[in-house]
Amino acid sequence: VPKELGGLGMNLAQVAACQRRISYYAPATALGVNMHFYWTGVAADVWRSGDKSVEWILAETMNDHVFAAGHAEQGTDIPLLTSTTVAERVEGGYRFTGHKFFGSMSPVWTYLGLHGMDNSDPEAPKIIHAFMPRGTEGYEIKEVWDTLGMRATQSQDTILDGAFVPDRYIGRVVPAGAAGIDLFTLGIFAWALTTFSNVYYGIAQRVLEMTIEAVKGKYSIALTRSMAHHPEVQHAIAEMVMEMEAIAPQLDKVAEDWSNGVDHGHAWVIKIVGAKYRAVEGAWKVVDAALDVTGGFGIFKKSPIERLWRDARLGKIHPGNYALSHEFVAKVALGIDPDEPPRWG
Repeated sequence: VPKELGGLGMNLAQVAACQRRISYYAPATALGVNMHFYWTGVAADVWRSGDKSVEWILAETMNDHVFAAGHAEQGTDIPLLTSTTVAERVEGGYRFTGHKFFGSMSPVWTYLGLHGMDNSDPEAPKIIHAFMPRGTEGYEIKEVWDTLGMRATQSQDTILDGAFVPDRYIGRVVPAGAAGIDLFTLGIFAWALTTFSNVYYGIAQRVLEMTIEAVKGKYSIALTRSMAHHPEVQHAIAEMVMEMEAIAPQLDKVAEDWSNGVDHGHAWVIKIVGAKYRAVEGAWKVVDAALDVTGGFGIFKKSPIERLWRDARLGKIHPGNYALSHEFVAKVALGIDPDEPPRWG
């Protein structure tokens, strides 16, 4: 929240660094609150641009409200830009009908940031970005969060059955597809993906340090010194360290450029999506390698590496996934309109 409105005035680079630090100790906590931070971050950036349309989000944040995200859906692989949730224009607002997944912090959010598609004009479909107050009628939180990792985020499903959101809580009405990317929408990608990435980098950072300490205290009757002197262990540690050395500068550069208002134009898509993809893929390589290096103890529940391994694997499912990341980056680099039909071929 900007200092002028009573907050600390932190930018994306500062929040990302904090998320990295929190995740080092508590990954699921960092990931859960991340859903709140990316809404307040977007609202702050829009406010700083001179657009006061979502200032109310910042005011409600200062009043201790918690924002969460309801974007994931079945049937669409392009988050934010399309939707299988129906947004119906009615007097005074919109009614939303659909099934949202991954609603992190489901027990505590007071506003759910969501989006739906208004197809009332088939030739010009629109995406409606809305913030649904918890007291709204016409929705149900379904407890399904029994997962491989990040269990403490409590990212339950949200069933929308004609839930009404008044106009004052409509954040944006934009064209569907890439044509609707404005500061608000691009800001969601920038804040969400960059901070997600730092969460998973923080996990890998901790696992790397734990692995280095573990091999120093691990011995074999075939060696006169610890396993730290085994050539293949050294090779694996070197691979892990070099992977980490490559991730951090890319994440930091993207966050700093966004915070400093650098204009990369359409290349922002490449930078944001590319950094996220490299970060979560690299973090997973590091954590998975740690299980090889530390050995069988790592699979036991009492081993912290077992939990961190499970948490780290979830980074690859955050948008954009491997397929969408390559599609977006390639199309922008090749000058292909992402909205151009057919999508492929």
